[in-house]
Amino acid sequence: MKEGSPISESSIDLEQEQQRRRQRSLKQACLVARIADEYKGRDILVLDLTAITPIVDFFVLATGTSRRQMHAVVEEVDRVLTSLGSRRLGVEGYDSSTWILQDYGDVVLHVFTPEARKLYDLEHLWADAPRVDWQAYLDEDAAEVDSP
Repeated sequence: MKEGSPISESSIDLEQEQQRRRQRSLKQACLVARIADEYKGRDILVLDLTAITPIVDFFVLATGTSRRQMHAVVEEVDRVLTSLGSRRLGVEGYDSSTWILQDYGDVVLHVFTPEARKLYDLEHLWADAPRVDWQAYLDEDAAEVDSP
């Protein structure tokens, strides 16, 4: 393949678009984690699945302390992401409130009761997925915004 050919240019464009999409979904996952934290979610974890599955980029896992608190987390996440132009593709478990899943395409939020989180053990199931230091990422992102 020659340099400057339409094929090499389109593959570069595709790589750049994939990188931009990954950055957007990383930022969104970290925002979801922050909201869960602000709404008193516990044991918040962001798993990077980009190298493991093409279906989703990030899982955000959180443990809730009560049905009301779990609902507050998922409702606030939905409110904020909707205001930013993201569309929720699906929700599962809202009524049972032992494991609530909200799917935003590249980012999926899982909010569990402590018992359900231990039972389903997604951390073990996705043990090969790198953990994202979402707090450090948000600190870096804020520093970049504040820089001249």
